[in-house]
Amino acid sequence: MAVRLSHPLRNTLITQLKFNKSVIRSTKIFIRNRAPDFDDSRKLVLEVKEKLEKNYHDLPVGEYGRDDEEMILWYLKDRRFSVEEACGKLTKAIRWRQDFGVSKLSEASVKRMAKTGKAFVHDSLDVFGRPVLIVVAKKHNPAMPDVTETERLCVFLIEKALNKLPAGREEILGIFDLRGFGTENADLKFLTFLFDVFYYYYPRRLGQVLFVDAPFIFQPLWQLAKPLLKSYASLVKFCSMDTVRKDYFTEETLPAIFRK
Repeated sequence: MAVRLSHPLRNTLITQLKFNKSVIRSTKIFIRNRAPDFDDSRKLVLEVKEKLEKNYHDLPVGEYGRDDEEMILWYLKDRRFSVEEACGKLTKAIRWRQDFGVSKLSEASVKRMAKTGKAFVHDSLDVFGRPVLIVVAKKHNPAMPDVTETERLCVFLIEKALNKLPAGREEILGIFDLRGFGTENADLKFLTFLFDVFYYYYPRRLGQVLFVDAPFIFQPLWQLAKPLLKSYASLVKFCSMDTVRKDYFTEETLPAIFRK
């Protein structure tokens, strides 16, 4: 014989059931996203190393190679400790570094493009202890036949900024000085190249991006670029030069281009 529950009791049981399901679901999500402890992380690093050695033995070894445990751990964190995903992204990154010739980049090799002043690494850190990479948009001319040189300068400066990371810090700050930006400076291809480089080859290294004093003419470019930047679009903050001065630097550390 079926037992009919009173409305208050039935509602209480339904509410409790929903609560229990919610707790179980939340617990599963927590367990899935929880970072492994040291021993488990070590096992995952070794597992990735073995897979790369077995399936991609032609990849280079050493620093930024297939046996670089620090790099492997970083990509495991980026891929939420999925061995398969970390292997895939690592393989692509290592091959890219090899093909692009990252290890061969130097002050001398990018000297000509660096002289334009279109991009540079600031000497001081911001108030949050982050190295600062600055791009001066009005000095960039996409019509000039120097695309490869500009890309090499970009990667060299990223490497330089990362080498300035203090102990315990993991991210850098990117600043686009958009004062004086015009249609002749618009370069959707380069903007997406820059963010792709961070997404695929320097994951979780870009902490924030400031678009400073963006003119109205910049908005159409941003609307085109935003969908292409994936999650990195959320790191972008439009702000004024005064905000840069007050919120990101001290009087002593403020970049010279923002003192005017």
